[in-house]
Amino acid sequence: MENKRNFQRELDLILKDISSRDTKPVLLLHSCCGPCSSYVLEYLTQFFYIKLYFYNPNIHPEEEYKKRLEAQYKVIKSMLLENSVEIIEGEYDPNIFFSKVQGFESEPEGGERCHICIKMRMEAAALAAKKQNADYFATTLTVSPHKNALYINQTGKDLENIHQVTYLLSDFKKKNGYKRSIELCRMFDIYRQDYCGCVFSFRDTEKQ
Repeated sequence: MENKRNFQRELDLILKDISSRDTKPVLLLHSCCGPCSSYVLEYLTQFFYIKLYFYNPNIHPEEEYKKRLEAQYKVIKSMLLENSVEIIEGEYDPNIFFSKVQGFESEPEGGERCHICIKMRMEAAALAAKKQNADYFATTLTVSPHKNALYINQTGKDLENIHQVTYLLSDFKKKNGYKRSIELCRMFDIYRQDYCGCVFSFRDTEKQ
């Protein structure tokens, strides 16, 4: 069954092939936040030259966005990575997010509204990868145990076909990726948010 696919095993095979090449390819990596990117950067910089794309117009409020962006820079500055990582800041315009999810405001966390938000950010990453002439694009989102890796990877492959840029399959929560991200945040004193990002997830957190 499709939902039984082992995306980590598939990624292992891709990385094995990449490691046999003479030169490292360029990966445009969409980052949802500094904490999620920490393990992924530690893991993937040995295989790729990474351009990190911080594009998250869903984050509410703006002060929170600035805190998360600052945390992203701190992750890259603090960690001893295999290669230097370039940060590309995407446009922060919450109206883009609100226009996409209009009509889905009452959806629960993890529902269709979240799927729309994920696709919005991943499509921006695919377009950025093409603009940057990257060999692959990917997202850190699969490191979270709260995110559906099957949906994310299916979306990535769909976008690959649409925009003609190769999507890197992943399930970064495997191999204790999520646990390692928490360890790295503690090690480097990285700010870890307590809600996903948007005003709706913030609202639901406030209700708890």
